[in-house]
Amino acid sequence: MHLEPTTDAAAKADTTPNDRAIAPPPGAVGTDPAAEREPALVGRRGFLTLAAAGAAASAFTVTIGTLAPSPAHAAEAGSGTAAEAGPRKRELRAMWISSVVNIDWPSAAGLTADAQRAEFLHWLDVAEQFRLNAVFVQVRPTADAFWPSPLEPWSQYLTGVQGQDPGYDPLAFIVEEAHRRNLELHAWYNPYRVSMQADPSKLVPEHPARVHPDWIWPYGGKLYFDPGLPETQEHIQQAIMHSVEHYDLDGVHFDDYFYPYAVAGQTIPDAATFVAHGAGFDDIAAWRRHNVDTFVESISKRIKAAKPWVKFGISPFGIWRNASTDPNGSATGGSQSYDMQFADTRRWVLEGWLDYINPQIYWQFGLAVADYAALVPWWADVAEASGTHLYIGEALYKVTSGVFTDPAELSNHLDFDRQVDAERAPVHGNVYFSAKHVPADPQGSMSIVRDRHYTAPAIVPAMPWLPATPVNAPVLALAHRSGDGAHLVWLDAIRPNRRATSFAIYRVEGRAATVDTDAAANLVATVRAADAVRQEWVDTSAVAGTRYTYVVTALDRVWNESAPSRPASVR
Repeated sequence: MHLEPTTDAAAKADTTPNDRAIAPPPGAVGTDPAAEREPALVGRRGFLTLAAAGAAASAFTVTIGTLAPSPAHAAEAGSGTAAEAGPRKRELRAMWISSVVNIDWPSAAGLTADAQRAEFLHWLDVAEQFRLNAVFVQVRPTADAFWPSPLEPWSQYLTGVQGQDPGYDPLAFIVEEAHRRNLELHAWYNPYRVSMQADPSKLVPEHPARVHPDWIWPYGGKLYFDPGLPETQEHIQQAIMHSVEHYDLDGVHFDDYFYPYAVAGQTIPDAATFVAHGAGFDDIAAWRRHNVDTFVESISKRIKAAKPWVKFGISPFGIWRNASTDPNGSATGGSQSYDMQFADTRRWVLEGWLDYINPQIYWQFGLAVADYAALVPWWADVAEASGTHLYIGEALYKVTSGVFTDPAELSNHLDFDRQVDAERAPVHGNVYFSAKHVPADPQGSMSIVRDRHYTAPAIVPAMPWLPATPVNAPVLALAHRSGDGAHLVWLDAIRPNRRATSFAIYRVEGRAATVDTDAAANLVATVRAADAVRQEWVDTSAVAGTRYTYVVTALDRVWNESAPSRPASVR
């Protein structure tokens, strides 16, 4: 993932050692006639009807929460100044943890199981340090697995040997530990890539690409499953669904790799597949887009059929099409995912196949071919049309590499996103590539983001189309001063199948009759629920001798929130 825009003049070499390729000039591929027709704004997700909304409202009290800046900042939201800095109660804050070629985790192949576990716990410490609330972890980088899959071998990035058992179940471990910290866990898969090298004989004999050599082709020094074969689409989906069905995932996540990025002097070797399976298509580019569309729509339906609460999202290259190519495109001049990866990302959003879109807008303000200020509003408008959530992919690595010369570039991005959110269409959060750059904090850039925008925790935005659990307001039974801080005890006295997944704790100074749970600055923590009626938490940041008033709310697994408990005061 994580590509540079290019012009027709040249493609700049990228020396950052991560999972990226160089985007070629926009190609002269054919245009799909069907793309001229607007997709219907009715898809798998649809919208809540008034009847359903009324029934839900009568059953329990849930607040989705505003995405606008908190009241203290709302009046100045359109100013585009530093006054917009400050926390939002509801936003996704995430980082990508890459496993391919050991970019982030594990840091090297062949580490012991204990060392791998310790490294992952470090990344969760980093997430907490920077007040993130989600992690996107790569668990299937190259038709392999970070769990005991019956369909694909153990990943070589664990032990250094493809197919070798690492001695524990990494996916089970990362799910459990992320949830222990109340972090949302999105499992990240690369659908079509088989290997980072092009020799099938280097794969283990039982690898599906060895068993079915007709399923794959080499391109650009790598191996890929042929996206035009129904058999490969079915295999990939079964491999992904095995993890969805057997693990408590919060999300399924794809990056920008569909058909491979073009390599100069090479042709994608799927002409024979087109002859065999391309009936009804005169244009191979339109057929390729159809293949990817079919894959995206069908995996979306399978996820929802198995576990309707599991989110499905994709992080595409940041440009769908340029306005000079298509009047529906953005005011940009770079490579186009519609023509380059045959990924009609705009259609996926408008059809409602995705719960969220996470475009990689990895460019700075003022870059002529791909201006951040042009792309965020474009994507916000597209996402708003279907109600799809929008998370912006941020290139933290470009601060490390020196492409972003202003240490406040990313913080300024968040200022702009909030302005778009307040004045135009929702922007629901940001995701940073990649994990190793977060604690490295190049030029203090992530510290600036945290200290200006992430000064309080945030709750993941709720998606009203996902199935909700009718959680009750907790009973805040006890609040007293302990040696470590303010000790709270509350009860989630409700049937086990309606108990909260987590809780949000709000605090104000002094004795108060109410606590404003819409004010982002009042949120002091979210905590995972214990498997019991009685819950407890210690506010270690409570200053001795200062009186505080607390309330607690319950959150279901998709972050719908109950009414608050009665307040309790402690000194």
